[in-house]
Amino acid sequence: MRTLENMTEPRIPERRVLDVAALKALAHPLRTRILDQLSVYGPLTATGLAERLGESSGATSYHLRQLEKHRFVREVVGRGTARERWWERVPGGLALEYGELPRDASTRAASRIVEREWERARSVLLAEFLERGDDVLAESWRDASTLSTSNLRLTAPQLAEVVREVEGVIDRIAARFRDQKDHPVPGSRPVQLHFNAFPVLDAEETPMSAAPSTVNESDGVER
Repeated sequence: MRTLENMTEPRIPERRVLDVAALKALAHPLRTRILDQLSVYGPLTATGLAERLGESSGATSYHLRQLEKHRFVREVVGRGTARERWWERVPGGLALEYGELPRDASTRAASRIVEREWERARSVLLAEFLERGDDVLAESWRDASTLSTSNLRLTAPQLAEVVREVEGVIDRIAARFRDQKDHPVPGSRPVQLHFNAFPVLDAEETPMSAAPSTVNESDGVER
């Protein structure tokens, strides 16, 4: 299994596969939240991050320096002062490739922290959209948005094929709009694309001796 985060950052389509040192450096809830804020909202100061996250500026400054040391963030050149530095995320996607990581307890614990915080951040934004979207968004934004679920029965190789094809489509579409993160067009706002694909754990795997099925049924729910 692998986990991807923000895989369509501008200009650099290559994904950075996290090694053990980088993973453990990121495996702090506040650091992961800081990186997520910079990914979604663009450059911020330590003070701005502190206000958004309900933390002290001393804490955000410290964790920004640690993130900089491991090449997750960088100072925005030509912006800010010696007392008030602006920070941005280093462009490029991040990936956890589990086959490339040792399977010791500390590495697994670090992976869980990072994955939990990534999912928490996604869930917060989705919950806010569901709770307040009808009240604060124009009808055009509501009509352009969708939540979609498809239920399939697949083998592991088939699931891997689905993931590769969907990621390829997302990457090709996102490439058309990468420059808009640095040069926003009128009427644009931050948008997240979510795609989750995973086996359902409390269901049984079909035995290898079973006859192959010729039909896959999909139940799509769109709203």
